[in-house]
Amino acid sequence: MRINHLWGITALARATLGSDLQQPLGGNLPPGTVHPSEFDTIIASSPLLAFHRSIVEIPSVSGDEKNVGEFVLDFLSSHNFTVEKQIVVPESDDNKERFNIYAYVGENRYPDVLLTSHIDTVPPFIPYSLHSPASRSRGRSSFNRADLIIAGRGTVDAKASVATIVFAAIEILHENPDASIGLLFDVGEEKFGVGIKHFSDSDLNPTPPKFHTVIFGEPTELSLVAGHKGSLGLKVIAKGKAAHSGYPWLGESAISAILPVLTRLDNLENVLPVDGGLLRSDKLGKSTLNIGQIYGGVAGNVVPAFAEASVSVRLAAGTPDDTRKILQRAVDEVTGSDGTVVLDFGGLKAGGAPPQYFDVDVDGFDVITVNYGTDAASLHIHDQGIQKVRRYLYGPGTIHVAHGDNEAITVGELEEAARGYKRLISAAL
Repeated sequence: MRINHLWGITALARATLGSDLQQPLGGNLPPGTVHPSEFDTIIASSPLLAFHRSIVEIPSVSGDEKNVGEFVLDFLSSHNFTVEKQIVVPESDDNKERFNIYAYVGENRYPDVLLTSHIDTVPPFIPYSLHSPASRSRGRSSFNRADLIIAGRGTVDAKASVATIVFAAIEILHENPDASIGLLFDVGEEKFGVGIKHFSDSDLNPTPPKFHTVIFGEPTELSLVAGHKGSLGLKVIAKGKAAHSGYPWLGESAISAILPVLTRLDNLENVLPVDGGLLRSDKLGKSTLNIGQIYGGVAGNVVPAFAEASVSVRLAAGTPDDTRKILQRAVDEVTGSDGTVVLDFGGLKAGGAPPQYFDVDVDGFDVITVNYGTDAASLHIHDQGIQKVRRYLYGPGTIHVAHGDNEAITVGELEEAARGYKRLISAAL
């Protein structure tokens, strides 16, 4: 089926005229958010940049993706994609409808190549804004359009990938209307990965798989990712006995019990595996552990009867179960296995994810590894050893600003990413 490609050609032709790619943003944004007409003209005159602006301007913090989902669905439908709304959470009095967007060409519901990213973001919503390039901020009268900075929540993670995937796919279909490609934009990646898990368990992910290549879109600084760490979440819980702080011997402090355990866990990444530390690998380095939250007690003059900490581990090697055993041994060594402090993995022994590895065999890309997690671990490919599904991880922007107050990307990075996705699609086809 042919698609209206005029605007897609224009966007990528304009991208070709851009200058050399700039380094990804990593520091503070240049001072002064400005909207001179020339900046708005740059965005409005490019269908790619205009689409990116539209989806960034629609808030879509995890759990509230409906509005941006409807926009993306209508956009793809209006350009002759066959689009399915895959309901993840039905609308109710308590919840907004949440759905994945699954798009393909004509009746080719099971394409050879699947491109996927997510439409949700972390909180809080940060409005879209344009910032002068550093050269302009230093007083120069002109600047390279590729250096124009686009800021706001989701400009990088992962609406940059969503926008550039869409336009790369359209350009490929202009050149080859029969190209067997599909698009999946899911919800909830930033919170439990509910969208990709729903897709993974649906009839759109059959056994054996129909697709032979999956391209995941995340901020990778325009490099192919060889691998990323796995993940494991848990709570450390201590129970004691309340008492008046003037008579602490009449109680048992849960905080006093949990502190030495947390100190031991916090240092496990620096302990060699042979000595009971977290696992390591040559490719991904050390496993890391972060104590993200801790609370306990009710008042300063009360011996605390309860304390709890939330912990996240990034796995460089082994399975989540391997790491659970390492953590439990460390707790037992500190407490003498007296039960004062316990680990709670959510009652789900299959929780967590091992490290993920990806293909990097397409020429023209730098290759890196990353520490963050992606949807890749939750998309279970039911190949049963019949065939090898190739997996690539690629996208514009840097994770160093994703989730931060200074989340931002340049025009040049977006336009280069569209070309990069196009090269990956072409290689897969």
